[in-house]
Amino acid sequence: MPAVLDADAARLWGALTRAAFAARRTEIDDLNVFPVPDGDTGTNLYLTMDAALGDVRREHTERGILGAASLVDEARTLSRALLMSARGNSGVIVSQIVAGISAVIVEEQLSEVDGPALARAVTRGAELARASVAHPQEGTILSVADALAQAAREAAEAGGDAVAVAAAGVAAAEEALARTPEQLPTLAQAGVVDAGGAGCLLMVEALHRALTGSWSEDGSLQQATEDLLLPRTSWHSEPVHDGERGAPTRRRADGDDPLGALPAGIDGPAFEVMFLLEDSDADRVGRLTATLDGLGDSLLVVGGPDLWNVHVHVDDVGAAVEAGLAAGRPHRIKVTHFATQVAAREPQKFAVVACAAGPGMASTLEDAGALVVSSAPGARASAGQLLEAIRATGAASVVVLPNDKDTLMAAEVACRAADEDGIVTAIVPARTAVQGLAALAVVDFDRGLRENAIAMTGAAVATRHGAVSIASREVLTWAGPVSVGDVLGIVSGDVALIGDDLADTANEVLDRLLSGGGELVTLVTGVDADEALVAAVADHLAKEHAEVEVVRLDGGQQVYPLLLGVE
Repeated sequence: MPAVLDADAARLWGALTRAAFAARRTEIDDLNVFPVPDGDTGTNLYLTMDAALGDVRREHTERGILGAASLVDEARTLSRALLMSARGNSGVIVSQIVAGISAVIVEEQLSEVDGPALARAVTRGAELARASVAHPQEGTILSVADALAQAAREAAEAGGDAVAVAAAGVAAAEEALARTPEQLPTLAQAGVVDAGGAGCLLMVEALHRALTGSWSEDGSLQQATEDLLLPRTSWHSEPVHDGERGAPTRRRADGDDPLGALPAGIDGPAFEVMFLLEDSDADRVGRLTATLDGLGDSLLVVGGPDLWNVHVHVDDVGAAVEAGLAAGRPHRIKVTHFATQVAAREPQKFAVVACAAGPGMASTLEDAGALVVSSAPGARASAGQLLEAIRATGAASVVVLPNDKDTLMAAEVACRAADEDGIVTAIVPARTAVQGLAALAVVDFDRGLRENAIAMTGAAVATRHGAVSIASREVLTWAGPVSVGDVLGIVSGDVALIGDDLADTANEVLDRLLSGGGELVTLVTGVDADEALVAAVADHLAKEHAEVEVVRLDGGQQVYPLLLGVE
């Protein structure tokens, strides 16, 4: 039987595409030739696909069909989710390519997509993508999508199955991407191919992998995307000097694909405006499109018949929003001021935001290069405070260290909001100060977010942690009933010991932490720690664990006289 795209293969295609976008987003970002937030093509592609797949997962979980949905259900749900989550021009264009593919599946009620159906689907996707752009420009993702669609049709007419059609699309997309510098002088001058087109190529490569099943023998997603993760030297070439390809040009302020180039010296509109539009119709959307086209550039109006995604660059934000109000009900309105965002990103490429429960810990974290947010029991950092700190770094990518399990959720909210601003974020799951210290010790500020996040997470989770405290109320724990004034020995966040002496309990906690080995013990003293406590613990370590190195830090935290870490 000829190879076909069924529901399982479609789900795999989505996962592989997201994995490829995640791994390659920085490289695609670097292809942009105008450094504004909306020009983060790789990041926009990844965030669009990641959010959409998350929405599909939630909806299918609620409906009880997760992993078992039909191909029609998968197509319909993903198409709407991508429209809702689309970021930047690249995300909107990809949403339209997928919308076209999905439309063929839904209209024809397909349970399997063979070669001819796949050719029809990608052709519809390319057509929708081009129709969504007010002033299409060659040498962009549109050119790559058109080329792969034409190759798909030719392969299908020759009797090819879905694998052959996808393979022909990959080859054509590669060739079309390589030609983009010949079509857009801006790309030739920068020595790069089109960023959006590169994303389109990754998407069709992932489709081919999902169809062939060559992604791995053991189901490993890492192996599945191995060649998708490798840097493409063919995406870069020697820049062409001014005059070699005519008058200098630069791309529109989106930098992010299909709207072409503007003459040098024209700055373009100052703001990006995006919103979703409901309660409208084709006539009013047509008038909205005409109005926005007269107000600015980089115009995309896609979707329908019940929901549209609107994207435009303008100088008059109010006029753009008023046009939306006249056309229907705009919501999720997002306005970005390019100059402010660019200025905020220039000082630093990568940064760390860390929470500190005491002044001593804050000083230590600051010395290590982190921007510190105060977060203590009773006054924990809010999502708003963390978001403000993330923005204040002026970095394009930020790792957040909560250093407290009760601040993890606030950090997640802050990072989602920062992502909306175009700041790439990651949370290292440090649940205590000693894990945060271990994570910060391996930071290399000359490297990017991905490398640092992996190294920091590894250091944090490899650090065993404990603490001692005094019970302030009666409660039943796994270690037994606790009375007010009891000494609590905490191991990995749980009460493991109940004692009556701080030093003895701390020593027993350390013995448990060191039972699995260890080379470094960190003691973080709180405001209630006295020298006798620290001396007793240090003496115990010298006698019972002479092989370990001991580091003492004055944390100044409340509640916990002593925090303990073992690496």
